[in-house]
Amino acid sequence: MSFLSTRGGSVVTASQAILRGIAPDGGLYVPAMFPAVTTEKIARISEMSYQDRAVNVLKLFLEDFSIPEIEQAVNAAYGPDRFNDPAVAPLKKLDDTTWVMELFHGPTLAFKDMALQLLPHLLKMSAEKNREDREVCILVATSGDTGKAALEGFRDVPGTSCTVFYPLDGVSDVQKLQMVTTGGNNTRVIAVRGNFDDAQTGVKELFGSEEFIAKMAERGKVLSSANSINLGRLVPQVVYYFSAYADLVRAGEISAGEPVNFCVPTGNFGNILAGYYAMNMGLPVNRLICASNRNNVLTDFFNSGIYSTHRTFFKTLSPSMDILVSSNLERLLYEAADRDGELIRTWMGQLKECGSYSIGDQRREWMSGVFWGDCADNKDTLNEIKQRWEHDHYLLDPHTAVAGHVLREYRKANGDATPTVIVGTASPYKFASDVLRAVSGEEIGDAFAASEALEKLTGIPMPGQVKKLRDLPVRHTAVCDRDKMAEAVLE
Repeated sequence: MSFLSTRGGSVVTASQAILRGIAPDGGLYVPAMFPAVTTEKIARISEMSYQDRAVNVLKLFLEDFSIPEIEQAVNAAYGPDRFNDPAVAPLKKLDDTTWVMELFHGPTLAFKDMALQLLPHLLKMSAEKNREDREVCILVATSGDTGKAALEGFRDVPGTSCTVFYPLDGVSDVQKLQMVTTGGNNTRVIAVRGNFDDAQTGVKELFGSEEFIAKMAERGKVLSSANSINLGRLVPQVVYYFSAYADLVRAGEISAGEPVNFCVPTGNFGNILAGYYAMNMGLPVNRLICASNRNNVLTDFFNSGIYSTHRTFFKTLSPSMDILVSSNLERLLYEAADRDGELIRTWMGQLKECGSYSIGDQRREWMSGVFWGDCADNKDTLNEIKQRWEHDHYLLDPHTAVAGHVLREYRKANGDATPTVIVGTASPYKFASDVLRAVSGEEIGDAFAASEALEKLTGIPMPGQVKKLRDLPVRHTAVCDRDKMAEAVLE
């Protein structure tokens, strides 16, 4: 299978797309076609392990990788030494029509592990396939979880280095500690004075700067990305949508071919886009429910067809979703525009120059047949955490709680009783202070004290990854301004 740029540029192989991260014209790589998965095949994979399901889905996209190579990468990424649940992405039932898919059993307690434990293996193989002997320098902008997952995935991987930028005051205490205590001889963490969009835009500009790329080449380095703009991040996420559906079939909750909904807490749009790709491959999806926090640029987009960043940026209880420029939306726009790269260039140019663009009513109506968007503020988020704990004895993190609230609103508005999977994106212990406040009313600002109180109150064990943070030394203290990110990397 070949891959195309959303802006009409080059055609590349899977390994080339993974190695490059972003297309030379600034576009994102998308598959030339969506491979088909039949209902019969979905029924067959329901009896498989997560690892075998992953191989069966990934081989449809990674055609210049051999089956043994894919198996090697998958087994290294999703082994018991990496994930603390043998199901890797287990489903937990809340009620007769609602489940949570837990994507936080990896080393950094967030759904980003599902792709970023696999990406380093794919990237290393991609470099070998394309005879790239320079050091692959990974540049990452993070709103909280991607950074640590990338650092952990690439830590001490030969032939790579990983530099992460995060908004100085825009992540939780645990998220920050996870990043700045990272070991390894090839990792670097830099705080940016600004918000996530500043960090993300800055990284994109570095990829588009011929001068910066040349300076890195002089140092024997080639750039790549571990953000969800990289195809190697997106394709592994498609797997867990098939896996969740297969688990429902195996448990007898649905029959193969019966439609389901997925409700996804959404910031940069990569997670829910993977669900859309699965749907296009044949997964029986009725509706993809896009859940935003108070930074509800996507909710407004799906309702109006107008994407506008002319709005106040809010810091919320779900910081990984505090985003106004959702990069992966470009891949969906490419499909809505009938794969017209020129039109995508026009819209992205308008977004850069004017801060907004409009796709028109016809395309908006097409999207509304697939997606439904709504949002939750901080009060809604806290209420959802409290309600799920009291009624279902299930503990949500703030991001997953946003999705839980939006699902309730969706069902009120549509009367849709379709079986629905909420995509659970992080452990509640990454945000213990806010979760504790929601379930008990107790306010403890210290993340470790809050975690201990939450464990005592709920009986749900604190993850070892959080416990050990207290004693780890801080190794990364660098801070830079938005316009000094290139200098910070070159140092």
